[in-house]
Amino acid sequence: MKPLATPLSPVALRVMLLGSGELGKEVLIALQRLGVETIAVDRYENAPGQQVAHHSRTITMSDAAQLEALIRSEKPDVVVPEIEAIATPVLQKLEAEGVVRVIPTARAARLTMDREGIRRLAAETLGLPTSPYRFCDSLAELQAAIDGGIGYPCIVKPVMSSSGKGQSKIDGPSDVAKAWDYAMAGGRVGHGRVIVEGFIDFDYEITQLTVRALDEHGQTQTYFCEPIGHIQVNGDYVESWQPQAMHNTARERAREIAKAITDDLGGLGLFGVELFVKGEYVWFSEVSPRPHDTGMVTMTTQWQNEFELHARAILGLPVNTALKSPGASAVIYGGADAQAMVFDGVADALSIANTDIRLFGKPESFVKRRMGVALAFDQDVETARRNAKAAAAKVKPRVA
Repeated sequence: MKPLATPLSPVALRVMLLGSGELGKEVLIALQRLGVETIAVDRYENAPGQQVAHHSRTITMSDAAQLEALIRSEKPDVVVPEIEAIATPVLQKLEAEGVVRVIPTARAARLTMDREGIRRLAAETLGLPTSPYRFCDSLAELQAAIDGGIGYPCIVKPVMSSSGKGQSKIDGPSDVAKAWDYAMAGGRVGHGRVIVEGFIDFDYEITQLTVRALDEHGQTQTYFCEPIGHIQVNGDYVESWQPQAMHNTARERAREIAKAITDDLGGLGLFGVELFVKGEYVWFSEVSPRPHDTGMVTMTTQWQNEFELHARAILGLPVNTALKSPGASAVIYGGADAQAMVFDGVADALSIANTDIRLFGKPESFVKRRMGVALAFDQDVETARRNAKAAAAKVKPRVA
């Protein structure tokens, strides 16, 4: 790794983010605070991260030719994938040629952008506990998989999507065709293939943020944040809190599973490992080799939030995953389809004790697009949750 240096100079350390939404924006800010020259790439102009980066570029990142041409022309030292819809074979090719370093590795980026790749790795290679599952290429195969053992209720997801897009629960035969159509509309790439999962009767879900970083001796170590509890609606996070109370056995098992999957993926950086928990039992669900949306709560709960942890790990710097205070986050939705929004009620929201607001700066709003997040800390999680939800409710987006 090149040393940290003056940005916008010949000796600058240049990091390119592929995907520059609200999570990427915070990673870019964390990198810039350490003197890194940043390049924000997204599929649309004026994405949140592009508004703060040193350089912004707009391409179709799933287009192999466009992606390779951009990396070769910009010559970043490090490429950090922040979304799933990326031509990962290009990253593998350029990494193998020594052109660029990919975070955490190009192989990890390829496996985790595809639910099939990561599920087969977890269940079939590593032997981790997961829900029963099948992969299907047609509506007929989906129905056959359900009838052949998956059963009802079950969950259907596109093999490639993000933030819960295309995900739905099937309670009976009348829901199957609708779920298939929804999955086809929600997948970013790889249209025509889904995973159907048997339903696990879990008590709660957690995100186990896991960091692979160098210690003071230059050796790779695994560090864990306190578990994050969250609520999802149609696969999309709406509320999270930290720490999630857990049975000690489940807590240790969650860390064992997270370490097993991240050890296999390798490299340096932060991973968001999603797990189902029931009593002392834990099942692997998914992993993202990047900051997780539910982890936005760490902006108020940890001494180093998930974005700072990711940036430091990428740069080979020491990390601190210690909790500062219990806290919570709650999503602020756009509430309308429009290109210019006004956010009323922010002062009222911030009048609630120990709260903060992040407005992401997305140039276009949708009814259910995440446009901001309310954060709250307190001595206990329940108070923080109430305050975060109350603050989010006071922010009223409207069309300008």
